Amino acid sequence: MIVVTGGAGFIGSAIVWKLNMEGHDDIIIVDNLGTSDKWKNLVPRRYAGYFHKNQFIEMIRNDTVPFDVTAVIHMGACSSTTERNADYLMDNNYRYSCSVAEWAVKKDIRFIYASSAATYGDGTLGFSDDDTVTTTLYPINMYGYSKQLFDLWIFRMGLADRVAGLKFFNVFGPNEYHKSDMRSVVHKSFEQIRDTGKVRLFKSHRQDFQDGEQMRDFVYVKDCVDVVWWFLRNNGINGIFNLGTGRARTWKDLVSAVFTAMERERNIEFIDMPESIRDQYQYFTEANMGKLMSRGCPVVFRSLEETVSDYVGNYLLSSRPHL
Repeated sequence: MIVVTGGAGFIGSAIVWKLNMEGHDDIIIVDNLGTSDKWKNLVPRRYAGYFHKNQFIEMIRNDTVPFDVTAVIHMGACSSTTERNADYLMDNNYRYSCSVAEWAVKKDIRFIYASSAATYGDGTLGFSDDDTVTTTLYPINMYGYSKQLFDLWIFRMGLADRVAGLKFFNVFGPNEYHKSDMRSVVHKSFEQIRDTGKVRLFKSHRQDFQDGEQMRDFVYVKDCVDVVWWFLRNNGINGIFNLGTGRARTWKDLVSAVFTAMERERNIEFIDMPESIRDQYQYFTEANMGKLMSRGCPVVFRSLEETVSDYVGNYLLSSRPHL
């Protein structure tokens, strides 16, 4: 069995889609469905069973998992960069991850987990995933700190050569619909254009960036799961790796691609950024992808325009928008 924690969530459900596409349905979904709509991500998928995250961690800690596990793909976490409950993030993102990783390594089970580009903080230390850099990073929000703590725990326990961690950059694509305000700007822009004919973007509050010229490394979820699939088939390749395209693009580029995909004229309005997030705002992110490529990863990341076109045309404009 392949366990996918967070398997009903955005990236997790996309991984289940990829596994199904590759002929696998021997999958256990671990998640917390609650009252959200992420259950809809599971409707088209094939899998063997579902466990609430609390049930699963209890089985892990008591060593009573009732099925043979060959791999754990650990995507389960609170992914909100604005979450303020630090105790919750410590327990949910850090301690939970430690317990699952420790169990998997002890059982010689393949363990692949989600770190985050939020660990890079304001970017002043760059975006290299070299181990000597990873241990010096300074996150600027509690979500990033919870991810950084787990990366540091991996090093402290001497597990960096036994597990694979992925620092996801700005991921967008199908199955993110339940994420409310944490949805990608692609999805938010689509709705704004559909409803109002224009897109609202934050003004820049730094002199070295013009409005709309703030830059991110936007990466498509389908390309991300291709990388996860490659790691799953290459057990001997371990460490903590960036997962972006390696090419930063502007917010103007992003929303222009959405306008084009929707066959609309570009119409952008710039608004003030809320003061509450100005000190935590990243003006530039770009994954250094040399480490992953040097290990022989064959995934070719598609252009922003190509991936936005696929997302809008084949999902957001479709009556069946899920993978």
